[in-house]
Amino acid sequence: MTCINFLRFIIFLIILVTINVSANARMPKRVSNQVVILGWTDDTHYLIRTLDSGNNPVVKNVDIKTAKETIVLPVKSDRDQFLQFLPQGMTLSENDAISPVDKSVVLVKNNDLYFYKDGCRELKRLTNDKVAEVNARFSPDGKKIAYTKNKDLYVYDLTADKEIRLSYDASEKIYNGYSSWVYMEEILGRQSHYAAFWWSPDGNKLAFLRTDETDVPVFTLNRLDEADGIHGKIEATPYPKPGDPNPKVKMGIADIVSGRTTWVKTDYNVDQYIAWPFWTPDSKKLAVQIVNRDQNDIKIILADPSTGDFKQIYDESRKTWVEFYEDIYVMKNGSGFIVRSYRNDWENLYYFGWDGRLISRLTDFDFSVTGIERVDEDMKVVYFYATGRESTDKHFFMVDLTGKNLLQITNGNGTHDVSISPKGNYFIDTWNSIVSAGSIIALDKKANVIREIYKFEQPPFDASKNSRSEMVKIMTSDGLFAMPAIITYPVNFDQSKKYPVIFEIYGGPNSSEVSNRWIGNSPSWKSQNDIITFIVDHRGSGRFGKRGLDYLYRSLGKWEILDYEDAVKWLLAKPYVDGTKIGITGSSYGGYLTCLALTKGAGYWTHGFAESSVTDYRLYDDIYTERFMDRPQDNAEGYRDGSALTFARNYKGKLYITHGDMDDNVHMQNSIYLISRLQDEGKSFEFMLYPGGRHGLRGAKAEHLRTEEYKFWLSNFFGK
Repeated sequence: MTCINFLRFIIFLIILVTINVSANARMPKRVSNQVVILGWTDDTHYLIRTLDSGNNPVVKNVDIKTAKETIVLPVKSDRDQFLQFLPQGMTLSENDAISPVDKSVVLVKNNDLYFYKDGCRELKRLTNDKVAEVNARFSPDGKKIAYTKNKDLYVYDLTADKEIRLSYDASEKIYNGYSSWVYMEEILGRQSHYAAFWWSPDGNKLAFLRTDETDVPVFTLNRLDEADGIHGKIEATPYPKPGDPNPKVKMGIADIVSGRTTWVKTDYNVDQYIAWPFWTPDSKKLAVQIVNRDQNDIKIILADPSTGDFKQIYDESRKTWVEFYEDIYVMKNGSGFIVRSYRNDWENLYYFGWDGRLISRLTDFDFSVTGIERVDEDMKVVYFYATGRESTDKHFFMVDLTGKNLLQITNGNGTHDVSISPKGNYFIDTWNSIVSAGSIIALDKKANVIREIYKFEQPPFDASKNSRSEMVKIMTSDGLFAMPAIITYPVNFDQSKKYPVIFEIYGGPNSSEVSNRWIGNSPSWKSQNDIITFIVDHRGSGRFGKRGLDYLYRSLGKWEILDYEDAVKWLLAKPYVDGTKIGITGSSYGGYLTCLALTKGAGYWTHGFAESSVTDYRLYDDIYTERFMDRPQDNAEGYRDGSALTFARNYKGKLYITHGDMDDNVHMQNSIYLISRLQDEGKSFEFMLYPGGRHGLRGAKAEHLRTEEYKFWLSNFFGK
């Protein structure tokens, strides 16, 4: 490979990584034409995307010590650069797979798989049948592709040019390598797209979940959209609600060469959750995570792929709840793995051996580690992000694998995102805060500043055109928690005037919304219309570790509303707040709290706009709900006290409820129950049904929803 081609390939890989991490919003928000660090070409040269004199994006290779730069190549866009090896006219979709080792892809076209490799003249068709291949995933060596078909597991061997079927018993209620809805939503995550299989590092084995939903109750949605015909259609999905039977699962390990599956010998009759396996680097053992039905104990077992026998290597329990570890780092040297755990009530890093022995406690913070960025096993160093002392900040740290020599790389309040040079001798910190658009700074390995690479433009503030945001802290009435909040003032803000306020919330457990990052001063439509917007993190938002989170145990809705009420009291003490116009809005869990605010919290909020709302947790799925609430038969009072239905008689103000009739996540049943209860109480409210709408509207329906919300606030606050 020539030097220039090698450099282009490096850039290709860097941009691929950049595209993948962008979905997780790791870089601070910037407008599309801003400067971005793309990565490194060696330990002293970084790649930066900037603009040329014609305002076109270009990539420069820059010496971090001297600032000498060379234009590498002009770039039309990240995606264009990423796709440069594909033939003209060929595009990729989210269903296609990209090889981890070379420039080759598998495309899904007309429900079949096609393979293309750089330098090939045409697509190679791999499958040719009427059944759709789902979730195509390359093996780590790029030589095989795993996928499911009719919910059975298959592999295509690219070297042997043949399809291998690994399971045979899938049916309407039994799946191999394809998850149930509730596992996808609450355990594996939506990013899994229902995939429930995991390659071994050597590419010769597949771990997969076998799921049996025979005993799971079915929830029925009646499709009544015009496109479904005059007689409508039925959509029935297994959906366990709190207390219902769960899917039965077990972990299989398929050997690709022999086609034989070995089952890990967990007790199939025990009501438990099994997921998130990870392999030893030599592919000789499979670690499997198991959480009990009560979700207060997690175990990791180490299984033999040839026999299915296992031994337990990890166990952690709490009086409240635990959750699966989704970001375990497996040491490539075979020594063990690193977990991010709440063992001391804050998320910290722990290094365990495969024998279950704690090798070292890497961090011992009373604030949260938010994720591992890199482990340099040669240098025996872990790089990671944590909040630091201010829970709304994001900082970058490094520590030895012994837990010694901790160093905070970034300084200054705000949000920091760091790019590490290949050998760890340099760092580039892209930072910003609520009061500053920030800059890009070069640092040496001791965190000393080398120079400022770029300073982001911060438009001058014009009170007649811009809105201003301020971060504040509000003490809960019990004096235990100082809740972070952001208040955004309208254009032409005048403290002598009275303004309505809208709480914008989600508010679910461990779902913080307030971050010390640059928001900008471009006004929203609310700011342009004399409305103050407000977000606040309650005690269960995760900002206060398990000390705050555990308050929510068996009492969803209680502390969120009490803490939000304290925030209303804080606002009402301001001379510029109109206490007759305190609004609240949110979707899903935010819709739940909006409905609860105007019922259980009636008298504090005057208006609410609730979207896709849970109204009673007996109606939501069991994995999410029981994690916090236990089963209804074990916590009847908690379910009653956290239901908007219970407090419908207390309803005050004006509530606008919206729901899609095909919402398969938070069923419209939730809104129907609340509507019925409000009607029985003789209460007045508004409701908008969205035919065909799922959990999150799109297209014209989404535009209609936003217009309805716009009109709701302006008409109720200003009579417009």
